[in-house]
Amino acid sequence: MTAEATGTVEIHAALARLRRTTGLPVAFGGLVDPGCRQMRISELSGNATVALRALAVTSGTGLGGRAVALARPCAVTDYSSSRRISHEYDVPVAAEGLRSVLAVPVVVRRRVRGVLYGALRTAQPLGDRTLGEAVAAARDVEQALLVREEAGALLAAAAPRAAERGGPPGAWEQVREAHAALRALAPRIADPVLRAELLVACGLLTAGTGRPAVGLAPRELDVLSCVAAGATNAVTADRLDLRPETVKAYLRSAMRKLGAHTRGEAVAAARRAGLLP
Repeated sequence: MTAEATGTVEIHAALARLRRTTGLPVAFGGLVDPGCRQMRISELSGNATVALRALAVTSGTGLGGRAVALARPCAVTDYSSSRRISHEYDVPVAAEGLRSVLAVPVVVRRRVRGVLYGALRTAQPLGDRTLGEAVAAARDVEQALLVREEAGALLAAAAPRAAERGGPPGAWEQVREAHAALRALAPRIADPVLRAELLVACGLLTAGTGRPAVGLAPRELDVLSCVAAGATNAVTADRLDLRPETVKAYLRSAMRKLGAHTRGEAVAAARRAGLLP
């Protein structure tokens, strides 16, 4: 699954959330095409026609284009008569019967990556609560894209090192650090398909280190991955969003399963078992 496809999945989920939390009858959105300032509407929820599907919105034009250009939320009470926007897209908007519309940009690392829209078929103000919910939905998409990018960067850095098992010790330590970081990122991903893909990638970093002979629970392996990268219990708790006491409990359980008496022995045993790189 590509980063852009992942964004589409998250936009679809965000639109459903937006309609559920605000009661807006229509929501739609899409991603900014890579390498340009044009956003394409790919996801629609509550629509009565296909007039908006695949519509390409250029930065600075219409309501969504204005949100892309300014990198901030924009709204109009009556789309067709608003003097705050240009009107290149009046025909498809009218075909869908939309009047009051808001557009919220999805911004990752100061770059607009997409736009979420919410709309009414009547001309009435969209209040602060509705705008706040739309912004919160956009933040969900931003977080998903950011996590995906972080995971991709870690994999890109670690994969060549993993193929060079006999390389310099420092190079292999980078693989171990990347593995721990990926394990920490995985629980933050709401999309189960993407989360499973990331965990499979983690497994690839351990390939060739032996056939796993000991079964650890996912959180036990998360904790042990952080410990193997040199993290203290406190740092591990912070990375995994756990209480320090919970980290200790997972670590004790992993040590027991591995037949280890110390943290170091547990890490060594996990590596021999093919559970850690």
